[in-house]
Amino acid sequence: MDNASPVAVDPRTPLAGPPVSELEFFGCKAIPMTYEEFDRYQGRLEVWDADTETAWMVREPTSADHEIPSQGLAGLLERIAAVRGSPISCYGSMDLVVRDPRGRPQRIMQADQTVYLRPSRAEFSRAGALLVGRGRFPDVVLEVDHTTDVRRGKLKLYEAWGFPELWVEVPERRAPSRPKSRMPGLAIHLLRDGDSAYRMSPQSAAFPGWRAEDIHEALNEVRRSARTNAVLERLGRSLGAREGTGPDHDSLLRSLRDQSRAQGMAQGLAEGLAEGRAKMARQMLLSRGIEVSDGFPSDTAALAGLSEATIVRAAVACDSEQDFNARLARTRGS
Repeated sequence: MDNASPVAVDPRTPLAGPPVSELEFFGCKAIPMTYEEFDRYQGRLEVWDADTETAWMVREPTSADHEIPSQGLAGLLERIAAVRGSPISCYGSMDLVVRDPRGRPQRIMQADQTVYLRPSRAEFSRAGALLVGRGRFPDVVLEVDHTTDVRRGKLKLYEAWGFPELWVEVPERRAPSRPKSRMPGLAIHLLRDGDSAYRMSPQSAAFPGWRAEDIHEALNEVRRSARTNAVLERLGRSLGAREGTGPDHDSLLRSLRDQSRAQGMAQGLAEGLAEGRAKMARQMLLSRGIEVSDGFPSDTAALAGLSEATIVRAAVACDSEQDFNARLARTRGS
């Protein structure tokens, strides 16, 4: 999806989104917090609302089980970007800010992970926040429901603000406080142009062909599988084909390819040189009436490291195949 300009929000809904009375932040605790206190606050929060002077924070401490999917997504996209041949940026847990007419924050929400397919289009405030209604939206936002349920609160705000694509990941590893009805999996919510409500989709619009079940599987793998690598490569090549780019446009992959090519050429030259010298030695011994075995010389590759003169001297002086090999062995050991 091309987010060249912000998606328009529903004119019937205030820019800040639904009132707090229509939202529920499951798994969070509400804490009174004035604007001045919020301005000094440096920790993580889910949502802050100026009208009620309230901040909602996750009730349980942030754990690795919550952070792994968002960090894992960055790693997956790095592989796609390399094959595509152009960068994809992930900005992590950033502030999404709606300002009031005076320019003060009216409502702030923190995303778990934000993705821009074209990093040059990311526009942030001096504080590093995305100003809703001004900056271009991320192509994808990821929310991780480890002990929370964004469907009752944050999803409604993303929808009202016009974010085009929201992924909600429920990890395989279950937190004790997670409702049993909240089953592991990944849901993709899309907001098409002209829509005022999200629609569920089996695959991503930003990454065409990347299915929800494949994304969930990749985010929960301890070690990346061959199947996931194949999916990532396919996505990278598909995205690159649309832009006329590919692996050769990625500096690291290009360097590795050049190194591999140079090593292959050197190995080919060495093998050709060794084969030529082995043939020469065989012919010299046979011309002198010295019988040689089918496997002579036994270490063909080693001949590439010896001079032609050394091989000729051994072939002229030896009285048997074994003597020839011994002479070369002494030369290499000296």
